[in-house]
Amino acid sequence: MTSEQRLQEEVVDSELFRVLKEEYGESFGSGLLSKVIPVSGDVSLENLGIVDPEVRENMWREIDIIVNSAATTKFDERYDVALRINALGALHVRNFASKCSKLEMILQVSTAFVHGTRVGLIPEKPFHMGETLDGSKISYLDINEEKKIMEEKLSKLQTQKATEKEITRAMKDLGIERTLDSIFVAYGQGKLKFFVGDPDSTLDMIPGDMVVNCMIAAIGSHSSDHQHGLFVYHVGSSRRNPLKFEELKWLMHRYLTKHPMLDSRGKPIRVGQPKTLNTMASFHKYIATHYLPLLQILKLINMMFCNHFESQYTNMRRRINSAVRLAELYKPYLFFQGIFDDVNSENLRRTIRESNKNVVLNFDPKCIQWEEYFVNTHFQGLIKYVLE
Repeated sequence: MTSEQRLQEEVVDSELFRVLKEEYGESFGSGLLSKVIPVSGDVSLENLGIVDPEVRENMWREIDIIVNSAATTKFDERYDVALRINALGALHVRNFASKCSKLEMILQVSTAFVHGTRVGLIPEKPFHMGETLDGSKISYLDINEEKKIMEEKLSKLQTQKATEKEITRAMKDLGIERTLDSIFVAYGQGKLKFFVGDPDSTLDMIPGDMVVNCMIAAIGSHSSDHQHGLFVYHVGSSRRNPLKFEELKWLMHRYLTKHPMLDSRGKPIRVGQPKTLNTMASFHKYIATHYLPLLQILKLINMMFCNHFESQYTNMRRRINSAVRLAELYKPYLFFQGIFDDVNSENLRRTIRESNKNVVLNFDPKCIQWEEYFVNTHFQGLIKYVLE
């Protein structure tokens, strides 16, 4: 698919612009395309993968603002893929930006959880080159060394003639992530019978449109005031509108009880009362008590009947392994004890309100009604646009 086709199908034709299409009709698409020039590239490569030297030169002469939000958001992505896009990609953007003669600012979008498992109030402060998190096994992070480790691991697997599936599994083990939507789907499909996490843990969440509003506000504010330096804005809810893990669990239960998912035969899937295991020790004990004995019995029966129950045994083993992996993946988030400060974001909100009373750039988390948002917007959108 060409860059022009992607722009048309993934942007212009998307549901995101439905309201504008209804307001402007056919002129919306042509108007947007007249202002946007798609360029084929790849942030994981030097010069962003732009091979045409004339295009590169034109970009270096004309670009004044760069916004980089390119990333893989899979929490169980292959380490080589994640490193090339999320880490080296940002480096390549910075290097490309250094050649732009008219550059006024770079806006880099990142997850707040780059702060790891810090506790307490986490300020809006940038990391310094090579800085690592408290408790890290190494005192200094060398991106070139990380790249070398990744490439050596990949080369070793290829030398051993590992299958693509084996390579993917091995590279995933080097980097671990996941999203909260996976929990919602697993629970709704009847695959998740319990929740693991600290019920009092504060989740830091924010609707995507508010992130975009903050990005636009930051660009407008810094460009008009010609501010220089490095500014960090946390766009989150944990300080001004906290949502507890326990609350979200019951919102999931309430929604899926009223709007159950359907199984392969089209029948509603009933979800049980959401039991919470509030420590990893209690989780592993629950698995060992309720599931592993059944798995061993099924394994024995399968052997006695010459693998007649192989599929049942395999499916049960996969479900147990999936539950254990899901819990381990989510552990840093579900037991997170940090609160993200947003004093810079609040100052930016105030600046926007004072400079233009009519501007519609709301990114204030205090206005979010969590039950209404999840039940009427987020869960419905997940069902409609992800699962269907």
